[in-house]
Amino acid sequence: MIHLERLFEEYTSEKPLKVEELPSSGSNRRYFRLYGKNRTLIGAKGTCVEENIAFWTIADHFYKMGLPVPEVYSKSDDQYYYLQKDLGDDSLFKAVSEGRESGNYNHKEVELLCKTIKMLPALQFKGAEGLDFNICYPQPEFDRRMISFDLNYFKYCFLKATGIEFNEIQLEDEFSKMSDILMNCNSNNFLYRDFQARNVMLVDGNPYFIDFQGGRRGPIYYDVASFVWQAKAKYSDALREKLIDAYLEALQEFTQVNREEFMANLRHFVLFRTLQVLGAYGFRGYFEKKPYFLQSVPYAIDNLKKLLKVPFEEYPYLSSILLELTTMRQFADLNPERKLEVEIFSFAFKKGIPADTSGNGGGYVFDCRAIENPGKYEHYKHFTGLDQEVIDFIEEEGGVYKFLDSVYSLADTHVKRYIDRKFTHLMFSFGCTGGQHRSVYCAEHLATHIAKKFDVDVRLCHREIGVQKDL
Repeated sequence: MIHLERLFEEYTSEKPLKVEELPSSGSNRRYFRLYGKNRTLIGAKGTCVEENIAFWTIADHFYKMGLPVPEVYSKSDDQYYYLQKDLGDDSLFKAVSEGRESGNYNHKEVELLCKTIKMLPALQFKGAEGLDFNICYPQPEFDRRMISFDLNYFKYCFLKATGIEFNEIQLEDEFSKMSDILMNCNSNNFLYRDFQARNVMLVDGNPYFIDFQGGRRGPIYYDVASFVWQAKAKYSDALREKLIDAYLEALQEFTQVNREEFMANLRHFVLFRTLQVLGAYGFRGYFEKKPYFLQSVPYAIDNLKKLLKVPFEEYPYLSSILLELTTMRQFADLNPERKLEVEIFSFAFKKGIPADTSGNGGGYVFDCRAIENPGKYEHYKHFTGLDQEVIDFIEEEGGVYKFLDSVYSLADTHVKRYIDRKFTHLMFSFGCTGGQHRSVYCAEHLATHIAKKFDVDVRLCHREIGVQKDL
């Protein structure tokens, strides 16, 4: 990339030793890491000059206000290329990946999420001080036109694609009412527009913010809704409450709010944001034929379903359409509320592999007969793989650890994929000679491993010794 190499040389007085392109985001911008002798910089190529100007103008302003954003060092004369500080590769999205995949966020992940959202009020209030919103792209503020664009995005790119029949006039009347309510909450704060975990980098454990080029003047509720109700985050209701409490605590430094009033207003923005997200998923999935986005639809539908448990009296017709949407078979079959059920069996090969009653044709079958067998010794014959005597025997030889590490690797990949694809059943079976010692030990350990790591239902059946339990 000759333009970025020239910028690098002009800024550092040295030619880059290496240039590597970084994974692309959802936009048309391309990012590169340029390596010098003692430092690296990030180079960007944007296809829209106005958007580039918006980014580096906001970045310069935020940086001067002491907000954690990358410093922009240099721009090309044609304004298509620029260099910025390299914040590394550790994103908040990556840091909370285990919680996102399992639905169970650990203490460290929760701390990072709370730390991030506590910084949002500073972006919204300090970031707005003295900022020339006229440079914002494509428009300087959140307004009725923006609301209309996003609601029509939902209507034409998602709702119509589902085949649901609806009265467009009635729907537009309620879209207009929603616009009135949202605009009543408008304010002179900075609206990030895409405040989510992918746009937060971690530097020494501290959040830094990127990709705010779509920001503009607007209400504080929008970004809270975007972050806390992010479709695939799988936040529990308790975690959402914790994140909102963290935000409101930090907000007190800038303004006083009534929690009840705040939550009432936020609810409308959560609905609006969810419809906008469904519109985006519909466009990318149905029209651009990108299946990844369609796989995200059930998570947004689940958010919608939970939101509609308390009816929106302001939008009775829209609510009826959305309720119909949440019960459509194409989405019900992928219901995120239905957890993956993992069945794990121990068995004796001489009595046959356990039957799969789910109708899916079975799953993994592991042969434990290469592990040293305690059953060939008279002392252990009246024990099982649940007894400490057998456990000690199996673990003493050591081979079982390597065996199970391989099993865990396969199982983790499979469980993650099944969760992502909204499958409802997965089966693992461990066989040995008598189905009493080695297979029981291995089935127990895999069941415990999966139950601790993933938010799934685990059913364990030791067929030959007649023991069943749910974990």
